[in-house]
Amino acid sequence: MEGVKFWRKPLDWEMIQVTRGRVHIFEDRCKGCGYCIAYCPRDVLSFTDRFNRKGYHVPSALKEEECVNCHFCEIICPDFAIYSEEIPQPKEIEL
Repeated sequence: MEGVKFWRKPLDWEMIQVTRGRVHIFEDRCKGCGYCIAYCPRDVLSFTDRFNRKGYHVPSALKEEECVNCHFCEIICPDFAIYSEEIPQPKEIEL
């Protein structure tokens, strides 16, 4: 795990299933504050060279496969311009 550093390995490490997410950004609502980028624990988001209609640089999910669907980006966004949804993971078959 690159984004989060543990000082020890949890005892139930093998039993933990990490969810994956997909980030959606309403570019026209974004004012380019960068809170979503700063508070993402996995560094999924980054500013792009694109501008929205208001003239602000908008973020984009450059490492979307790293998203753990923590919802920090949507909680911290003052303009409600971003949200994440869980990507269903294939279930393991127990024999």
